[in-house]
Amino acid sequence: MTTTLSLSPDTLVAAPPLLRVQDLSVSYGRTPVVHDVSFSIPRGGSLALIGESGSGKSTIARSVLRLLPRGTGRARGRVAFAGDDLLDLSEARFRPYRGRRIGFVPQDPAHALNPVRTVGSQAREAAALAGLADARAQRAASLDVFARVGLPDPARVYDSYPHQLSGGMLQRVLIGLAVLPRPELLVADEPTSALDVTIQKRILDLLDDLRTEDGIGLLLITHDLAIAAERTDEIVVLKDGRVQEAGSTRTVFAAPTSPYTVQLQADAPALNPDRYRGDVVDRGVDEWTTDTASARIHVRDVSKSFVVDGTPRPAVSGVSFRVPAGTTHALVGESGSGKTTTVRLLLGLESPDAGEILVDGQAVTGRTEQELRGIRRHLQLVYQNPFTSLDPTWSVARIVREPLDRYRVGTRAERSTRVAEALDAVGLPPELARRRPDALSGGQRQRVAIARALVLEPDVIVLDEPTSALDVTVQAGVFEVLRRLQRERGLTYLFVSHDLALVRQIADTVSVLKDGRVVEAGRVADVLSHPREPYTRALVEAIPRPLAALSRPSESS
Repeated sequence: MTTTLSLSPDTLVAAPPLLRVQDLSVSYGRTPVVHDVSFSIPRGGSLALIGESGSGKSTIARSVLRLLPRGTGRARGRVAFAGDDLLDLSEARFRPYRGRRIGFVPQDPAHALNPVRTVGSQAREAAALAGLADARAQRAASLDVFARVGLPDPARVYDSYPHQLSGGMLQRVLIGLAVLPRPELLVADEPTSALDVTIQKRILDLLDDLRTEDGIGLLLITHDLAIAAERTDEIVVLKDGRVQEAGSTRTVFAAPTSPYTVQLQADAPALNPDRYRGDVVDRGVDEWTTDTASARIHVRDVSKSFVVDGTPRPAVSGVSFRVPAGTTHALVGESGSGKTTTVRLLLGLESPDAGEILVDGQAVTGRTEQELRGIRRHLQLVYQNPFTSLDPTWSVARIVREPLDRYRVGTRAERSTRVAEALDAVGLPPELARRRPDALSGGQRQRVAIARALVLEPDVIVLDEPTSALDVTVQAGVFEVLRRLQRERGLTYLFVSHDLALVRQIADTVSVLKDGRVVEAGRVADVLSHPREPYTRALVEAIPRPLAALSRPSESS
């Protein structure tokens, strides 16, 4: 639930803004990337910068933090913080602001923390910024802030290395380190992207609490319109470095004037849960659970344990589900719920301890590598991250052609024809075939990954968080391609995701996993609209509800 400052609206309006950005323009070398952007944030207020990748959101944040690349990044205009123009300050005079008065929460905690130092040693640096020189006082302050951000067993977190903590825990560590010096402004760059929906809600609730209790101003950079609508007072919509629309969140979302904002709203899953409902197969619950004849995938009572520190620990226990041909089944659950292990078992990358997995009636378990190779030709995988799943030294044509080469399908000319057809099927122009992945956008890379999966003409495609790192408009474009291909080719999808709003949009059926077990399953419309299990209800309640937030009476009404 969104919390608000106890200050009255009149007080917020009358008080001078904590941060005022006026006519900010930024260039890298001779290339302008931000054009005449203006906005302000009061003490305890919140503002979201919204837009696709390349819109200038992070560049504006780096300008406020004075983190533009030296020698190439140049900012003009005015960035006034508590009345001081930050752009006019020397580096030495600005240093007391960064970290002390202006905190920063970066997007990727895995790269923001030093992997060879304990969390505690890095926390002591943040405590030193708060003026604490004594090691015991630094430790006490660190443990206190870790408890405040909801980390279980703060002492264990303090003594841990980053790789020993989950993504949600690392993100809360970063927030704790950012607020430990008690800053006046917090700049949060995509602080919840790729996190489980329940962890996302805890972090957003925490940011709301910091605003309420400490009067911290929040500058939130996000591509998630649902989060912006639910959690911030003001928004600035950016495209190609220019402001498309700005104002109160309620006003902009109720009556957007920019075609770009209208498109962003249309592409946000939480704002349009029924976008693809016309494509969803209409079957009763009994048919989903008992119709074995049409099942393209049949997972039956599968279990798998791994030995950790000499002790067997179950990863999945008695998991069962069926996916009829031409439909989309989703696996949802928090990190550690067993989703990834289930997928690896389905692909034959792991062998189950018990149970059976059938694809098109053929058992995946107990097969030789050669037999699995034949099954995998009709069972393809689209990975979560196209940045790492595509060989950076290969051309797009070679990447898409690789499965044909490995299976020795057709002549060289026939393979080239099939590559061109696969690229056309995912909406990529033929001239991109000569490019390497680093010359493509994130959405184009993911389409290349889909083309590679399609080129063997499989029956089943496993989609492992295929759009978690993509902007909503790019994500919508990728799923438009996937839905069209499913209609045209009768493809069957197994969709792994933590985004329940997206699952509600595109999946026919769903299995909810917790601690390796299926706790609830059935049609998406039934499970997510009327969850029976407490765990499922907790997941559903954590989905952002921007429409409900915007429909509440405003503070001034």
